[in-house]
Amino acid sequence: LRLPVAVGVLLAAVFLGDNTNYWIGRRLGPAVFRREDSRLLNKKHLTRAHEFYEKYGAKTIILARFVPIVRTFAPFVAGIGKMSYPRFLAFSVLGAVLWVSICITAGYKLANIEFIRKHFDLVAVAIVIISVLPMVFEYLRARRESKRAANVPVPE
Repeated sequence: LRLPVAVGVLLAAVFLGDNTNYWIGRRLGPAVFRREDSRLLNKKHLTRAHEFYEKYGAKTIILARFVPIVRTFAPFVAGIGKMSYPRFLAFSVLGAVLWVSICITAGYKLANIEFIRKHFDLVAVAIVIISVLPMVFEYLRARRESKRAANVPVPE
């Protein structure tokens, strides 16, 4: 396996996947949000997605690259939220270069460690668990805050 070819193929795949997902979200996403009575896909959520991507879009596009599952949906939601394409593209490319570089370098270095070669299945599971932990912590934090807010008495 030639390293420059692998890097080129991975960068092309990330670029094409992110852009396809962004444009699907941009073109088809708003149509999904037309029903006013939908609990999950309503205009309020579309507006919030837009506001979120205006404020945190750059960080989200870069950091989502490193989180399984989230990396699949971040470009789609950026498209739905109408994040400007030049801004999306710049941070998508930056995130892709960082992700591919880190993964290729780590793979190259770690492949020479005997324990990792023998127990790669455990290493892969550990990587997935570590990658998902920030989402779990954020979910638990948000849930704790919403419970705390629900218990605050409303002044009369």
